[in-house]
Amino acid sequence: MEYSIPEAAESYNSSSLQTTGSTSTSTSTTSGNSSATVTASPITTNPSRYENQKRRDWNTFGQYLRNHRPPLSLHRCSGAHVLEFLRYLDQFGKTKVHTPICPFYGHPNPPAPCPCPLRQAWGSLDALIGRLRAAFEENGGKPEANPFGARAVRLYLREVRDLQSKARGISYEKKKRKKPPPTQPPAQLPPP
Repeated sequence: MEYSIPEAAESYNSSSLQTTGSTSTSTSTTSGNSSATVTASPITTNPSRYENQKRRDWNTFGQYLRNHRPPLSLHRCSGAHVLEFLRYLDQFGKTKVHTPICPFYGHPNPPAPCPCPLRQAWGSLDALIGRLRAAFEENGGKPEANPFGARAVRLYLREVRDLQSKARGISYEKKKRKKPPPTQPPAQLPPP
């Protein structure tokens, strides 16, 4: 099954930027008299980079559902459809994932080119699912019905992580907090 997502899905809709009005109040006291000055000044709040990316990802997934044959509505979307979307995205990946028969399998920095496929990096997929999971709930979805949190999706991400880890010879271990070194009292010198 092949889908086409136009470049427009990548760009964001500038009309979705929110402009809010703000009122500031200042009070000054002069010899017992109190006066309040109220001024209104429009403040434009730009969404964060994360919010922009989340909106673009959400729009891209919506476009994917509309282009699906037959078209899917969001409430009928399941974890299986999310997996299909992730596999579809692999064709746009930029991470070389060596196959077990490749002579560079397990080498983080291969010395020569090879015909192994380019895929989406595990970290990118993991972040994407996190953003889509949040966007689903922000757009009225119930947390218990969130297809991005389905067990199959979590298992797929774990499988991709392990496969890419072995293929590149790099482990994706959770970063552990470093414990501060124990403080020792200053060493006392023996008397001369």
